[in-house]
Amino acid sequence: MGFRSLRSCVDALRAAGQAVVVDHPVDPHLEIAEIQRRLFRAGGPAVLFTKPRGSDFPVLVNLYGTQKRIEMIFADTLDRVRRLVELKLDPTAALRNPARYWRSPFDAVTTLPKRVRTGPAVTRTVPLSRLPQVVCWPGDGGAFITLPAVYTEHPDQPGTRHSNLGMYRVQLGGNAYTADREAGLHYQIHRGIGVHHAAALARGVPLKVSIFVGGSPALAVAAVMPLPEGLSELTFAGALAGHRIPMLPRRDRPAIYADADFVIEGTVVPGATKPEGPFGDHLGYYARRHEFPVLQVEHVWHRDGAVWPITVVGRPPQEDTLFGWLVHELTGPVIPTVLPGVSSVHAVDASGVHPLLLAVGSERYLPWKASDRPAELLTQAAAILGQGQLSLAKYLFIVAGGEAPGLDAHDIVPFLAHLLARVDWSRDCHFHTETTIDTLDYSGGGWNAGSKLVVAARGPERRRLPVDLPGSIPLPPGFANPRLCLPGVVAVEGPRISPAPRLDADSDAAIWEAARTSPWSADLARLTAAIDAEHPLRGFPLVVVVDDSAFAAAAQANFLWVTFTRSNPAADVHGVEAFTRQKHWGCLGPLVIDARLKPHHAPPVEEDAAVTAAVDALCRRGGPLAELGL
Repeated sequence: MGFRSLRSCVDALRAAGQAVVVDHPVDPHLEIAEIQRRLFRAGGPAVLFTKPRGSDFPVLVNLYGTQKRIEMIFADTLDRVRRLVELKLDPTAALRNPARYWRSPFDAVTTLPKRVRTGPAVTRTVPLSRLPQVVCWPGDGGAFITLPAVYTEHPDQPGTRHSNLGMYRVQLGGNAYTADREAGLHYQIHRGIGVHHAAALARGVPLKVSIFVGGSPALAVAAVMPLPEGLSELTFAGALAGHRIPMLPRRDRPAIYADADFVIEGTVVPGATKPEGPFGDHLGYYARRHEFPVLQVEHVWHRDGAVWPITVVGRPPQEDTLFGWLVHELTGPVIPTVLPGVSSVHAVDASGVHPLLLAVGSERYLPWKASDRPAELLTQAAAILGQGQLSLAKYLFIVAGGEAPGLDAHDIVPFLAHLLARVDWSRDCHFHTETTIDTLDYSGGGWNAGSKLVVAARGPERRRLPVDLPGSIPLPPGFANPRLCLPGVVAVEGPRISPAPRLDADSDAAIWEAARTSPWSADLARLTAAIDAEHPLRGFPLVVVVDDSAFAAAAQANFLWVTFTRSNPAADVHGVEAFTRQKHWGCLGPLVIDARLKPHHAPPVEEDAAVTAAVDALCRRGGPLAELGL
């Protein structure tokens, strides 16, 4: 629909019954986030709260909360973007089907940013502290902007052509930040802004930053889109918005998105850092407090009628799950062109995205020679791990699609069943040790430090996957309550590890040293030794040791979340009859993953009981939020 402001978007959604306005006062401290989580779970409408306490600006939640609403917001442009992607893959398609692509040249023009002399974004100014101070989780270090589009230009090549637009969280206050003058700028490794920051540091100059909030809903989507380095996200935003993105040049500063609802301008001075966080993140745990760049805030602009959009992240699924769906919708067809031989790749949302990748590849090497040894799959796995954010994957499971035509990495249960029926644990495990993992993942042996495991499986079925547990399963002392999670997968409770994870452990050297020595691995040695050739668990290819087996087995999402967010492959993957030969690790019996909470892990996010009770009261029959049906 080509929206240029959030206000116009809300008006259109209200007319379609997809948004409501609530005039009752609500508290940005935890209360709004609690309501947002309920709205998302219920498939509810977008909601505009007109009276958030402590701010004059209305807060918009759940804008991207349903697939139907996203399709409605971008109804005029989703097909156009798909066609542009198709032409990118095969430019000759326009010759074969001119009726389908007749307007694509005109659509391509909208990808180019437009220079303007002024715009509504710079109408008024406001102190940083008067922006809605939304706090999402009880352990958060302060208020954060959760839907920012952080804009930088390359210090060596200023201008929109070499710009970067990314969604990096911004802490508005708390910790040691000077009120109204400083904000925390958090970005993870392998992010585009890091290239610009590194260039600024190399020149010894400040990095100048503009943060856009609101405007066209397309801008937030563009900020999370995994585009190739060097391709400006503004071009994608223009295609999705259906109009050229207006950019207002600034002297000696990055340009301003002229249609933004809010713009924060600031500078990152070389060497200036302060503790940022904690923050309840999209893995479902707290990112702890760490040193990150400080943004020296210079101006905070807003348009008339500005709307402040927020989202809430936490244990998936949350609203950002729909961003993942949209990314797949728009970029999925590109995968075979970027990764030859690979038909689908799935960053599993339930596992926190980066911890688990599933991929369907192909085996075309030596076609005249029958073999079930993975060959091209390993080449494809290496290519996948060399692609931007995919490089942060902790577990990568890849199979040969030719053995099951139509198999898609997004069909999780059939995919895992296919892999587990064929995998040879003595041959198919390939570890990458002492490497980088996601900044938000604390399962490794240090911050940003951990390992990866590639499992490449092909060939005929080696086993039938059990779908029932035997009646009696003898286990070593401390292990109990085996539960079936999926065909061939059993969760077993293991001895609890203490002390429990805590928020203040970001610089505790003893905790990280324990992570590297893994003293709790002795528990797994007792379990793997007990699973001999006659043991009832011997027929299950995967055994996961957890703190609560009933929880892990209650839902597929629980199993994925617990198993892959709470384990570091090099330290926590064990096996029955394990061996090392020529530096290759394998096992003859079941693979065993230790997915218990450990002292170096971050604690899971949990809602505040008092806030939950307060929102219950607001939402019950006769309450001011009863119309939301929560």
